[in-house]
Amino acid sequence: MANKKVALIASSGGLETAYKVLNIATAAAALDAEVAIFFTFEGLSIIHKESEHLLKLKPGNEGLAEGFQKANVPSIKELIEIAKESGVRLIGCQMTIDVMGLEKEHFIEGIELGGAATFLDFAFDAQVSLNF
Repeated sequence: MANKKVALIASSGGLETAYKVLNIATAAAALDAEVAIFFTFEGLSIIHKESEHLLKLKPGNEGLAEGFQKANVPSIKELIEIAKESGVRLIGCQMTIDVMGLEKEHFIEGIELGGAATFLDFAFDAQVSLNF
């Protein structure tokens, strides 16, 4: 899959969204695609240092937690590490961070901050673009 690019936007919070976006990102990276995830608004909770406390399952989906365990699905923290090790770009939306009164220090190590133009520069050449 040489020269393949996957551009993902994580604009929603919640544990379900975190699993969706990180699953697609790590799978694409495993298939040798260049991958970038743009985290904005509630999606920033996925890369927040307090993500374990911020990411919850939606009401009615509580049973998924047991399913994740039984299926040996990696934790969000583990998926983020896999993504980083695989070269996935994790881009926090600078505008949203500013609007929310947050700082880079609120987020995990290894992210970059950038605006929409930073992400779009990558996404213009992407063969796959998805929004979560």
